[in-house]
Amino acid sequence: MDPHKNLLSEPAATHLPDAPEAREALASGSDPAEVAARFPTYTAAWARLAERALDAGEPVAAYAYARTGYHRSLDQLRGAGWKGHGPVPWEHEPNQGFLRSLNMLAQAAEAIGESDEAQRCASFLQDSSPEAAEALRR
Repeated sequence: MDPHKNLLSEPAATHLPDAPEAREALASGSDPAEVAARFPTYTAAWARLAERALDAGEPVAAYAYARTGYHRSLDQLRGAGWKGHGPVPWEHEPNQGFLRSLNMLAQAAEAIGESDEAQRCASFLQDSSPEAAEALRR
């Protein structure tokens, strides 16, 4: 027996449920603010709002949108059986709202001088999905 082998298994990957109506509304080009108002639990809309605000030079608004998406995501992750850690695969499209919100929270936190939070969020993203961290690198 290898004395350095981890005998504890990794937690199972978490897969958030799909929201087809909200996803289709956002994909059709609807304003993300309208999608967020109509589907407030749809975290991809909050992530899109954060991205738009940061691109417009509004880091405080980006931070607020990203934090909303992040907290909505935590509720959904817990509801899907997540125990506070473990993989959240980027390949599963419904997970992307959480991962993008977390990424934007890291970027917006950095933009407003919250370096500790920015690092914590960037590490959380990397731990949750290295693929997302790579795909979302700007």
